[in-house]
Amino acid sequence: MSSGLVGPYSVVTTVIAVVAVAALGTVLVLLRRERVQARRNVDLVRVARQLHKRYDALQLVTSEGVVVQSRDGTVLDLSERAAQILGVTRESVVGAPVGRMPVVLLDDRGLAVNPGLVLGRHDTDPEERTTVVTLVPPGPGVRPSVVQVTSRVMPPDEDGETSVLTTVVDITARHDVEVALSRSETQFKVAMENAPIGMALVDLQWRISEANVALAELLGTHASALRGYRIDELSAPEDRAAQRMEMDKLLGGGQQRFSLEMRCRRADDQLVWVVLDAALVRAGDGAPDHFVVQVRDATESKMQAEMLTHRAMHDPLTGLANRTLLQEVLQTALAQPGAVDRIAVLACDLDGFKGINDRYGHAAGDDILVHVAGVLRAASAGSGTVARLGGDEFVVVVQDVHAAKAVFEVANEIHSGLAEPVRVGRRRLGVAASVGIALAEPHLVEAGAPTLLAAADAALYRAKQSGRGRTEVYDTSMELAAPSNVHRELLHAITTGEIVVHYQPIVDLSDSRVVGYEALVRWQHPHRGLLLPGAFLPQVQEAGVSVMLGQLVASRVVEFLATNAHDGRWVSVNVSADQLGDSELATRLLQDLSRHRVTAGRLVLELTESSLVASGTRIRHELTQLSAAGVPILLDDFGTGVSPLSYLRDLPVAGVKLDMSFTSGIPHDPTAGKVVRALGALARELAMVTIAEGIENEEQADFLRRNGWRYGQGWLYGGALPME
Repeated sequence: MSSGLVGPYSVVTTVIAVVAVAALGTVLVLLRRERVQARRNVDLVRVARQLHKRYDALQLVTSEGVVVQSRDGTVLDLSERAAQILGVTRESVVGAPVGRMPVVLLDDRGLAVNPGLVLGRHDTDPEERTTVVTLVPPGPGVRPSVVQVTSRVMPPDEDGETSVLTTVVDITARHDVEVALSRSETQFKVAMENAPIGMALVDLQWRISEANVALAELLGTHASALRGYRIDELSAPEDRAAQRMEMDKLLGGGQQRFSLEMRCRRADDQLVWVVLDAALVRAGDGAPDHFVVQVRDATESKMQAEMLTHRAMHDPLTGLANRTLLQEVLQTALAQPGAVDRIAVLACDLDGFKGINDRYGHAAGDDILVHVAGVLRAASAGSGTVARLGGDEFVVVVQDVHAAKAVFEVANEIHSGLAEPVRVGRRRLGVAASVGIALAEPHLVEAGAPTLLAAADAALYRAKQSGRGRTEVYDTSMELAAPSNVHRELLHAITTGEIVVHYQPIVDLSDSRVVGYEALVRWQHPHRGLLLPGAFLPQVQEAGVSVMLGQLVASRVVEFLATNAHDGRWVSVNVSADQLGDSELATRLLQDLSRHRVTAGRLVLELTESSLVASGTRIRHELTQLSAAGVPILLDDFGTGVSPLSYLRDLPVAGVKLDMSFTSGIPHDPTAGKVVRALGALARELAMVTIAEGIENEEQADFLRRNGWRYGQGWLYGGALPME
């Protein structure tokens, strides 16, 4: 019985053991799996921590802030950069709806918008949406910022959940630059469109890409019609090479800009003078990008320059060449090969012209001169240059293959043209001329233009001596028969520097301080020594070199003033009526002042009353022109003329100079004293500068000073000395 029980018990025991072993194995397997999973979890946590550290590091260096939100708009995460840009804390917004984020956002119209509409994303939005808004920070005094917001849907995770990733970037600086650039472009465009001068943007092929209204009006077209045209296509063909050369210099780096005077062709085919200023604009990398061009209308200034040039070289009354241009033309002609056969000079002087002036006035005389100028032009018929030297003196330089024959034909035409009386007002006045001819013989050509002119003048003198209204030809016998020897000497003296200028001091009578000088002409004659004006001035007018002498003295004085610019003293120059009236002296004088940069007020002109008695409107106009330019005018020999009061009233006189005949009588001559006091009171009443000349002693100086005369000169203060 006991054996029977053992069998079943043993089986049970065995089963239990097997089950226990199996359970133990299962437990061991599960424990092993748990340990593997634990190790895997630890690795995942470590990797997650590393990724988070990298994410935090990336957020520290990036300019973009990141907002992570769920599909329904709940903020899941917020980077530090995003919190900084938006001005919030991470704790205050994570877990809250994005639409309740405590920020104030404005759209491009300045209207407030819900943060959820800007930072969130909706089903109707595209896959990625970018919005630019203005973020208004809380509190006063803080500048709003410009923020760019970009939202995109991220792929679903393992659970199928989707999220929205929003990046936030502060673009305030970039926006400011863009606004500044836009403002600059707008300002430039407005300035260009409304500029009073022509402007254009030109590409590197010299084609106009943009042009303003002023340029279009200058060229007689519309701005849109200019686009695509090359600038050289709009200019005269002769000016295109100069443009290309200047452009090459710009592109080659030789210069940054250039200015060029040229001619442009208008839409109506008229040419206009312009000044083109071009500057090269380079890109950021330094490469040439385009040109900015300005085009200024220079037609008027060009015409004015040409008029000034013409005026400097022509007689204003007749329009003929003046002495300066005549000498230039003649000297150039004599320098050409074959001048002996091709050049002749004709000198013409009107007979009885002074009587016409005295009887009928200067207006009638001017009409006669204009008529004679027309006769000489017609007589020369383009074969020569006609000039008026001053007064009624004319010269024709004939240039022809057969000059000897041509000059006689010109002389005959002159006599024929003057045979008919000239109608002046209601009168018919007869006028004739004496003519002297000098052919360009070898010895005259070698001596130069002044000698050839002097030879023609000698022949003219012979014609007048022989009965007038006739023609004479120069020959060597005339050298003794006419005063042309003195004339030639004077011309030679002027051209070779024998004429010199001495300076006599003018002082302030209150303290004897030198304030200026009077320029006095002298002739350093090679044989007769230093000659004073009385020895040669009477021949100056006869020789027809009065204007030339005046120009020489004025030029020397301006040079003296330029070399003594530091002392501020002034110099007075004596001029007479025969040196005025044709604007030649005044024009040359003003040109010299400008060229040497001498203040006009430092040069003073002294006019003698006697020279102004017969002055015409031309002389007065010239004096007014000089006075307006700043050159003071003094009335010399004051008190000795015929009608000083009328001159003081009608002429632009700045001061008076007491004649030495009155100075010599004071203080012992009562009559002279009364005149000095009266003239001084008159000048002071008219607020004029007063100068007394011929002061020889202190008594005279003291008397003049006490009676209102401010400045003085004379032997008491020194005679005239050379510049050195």
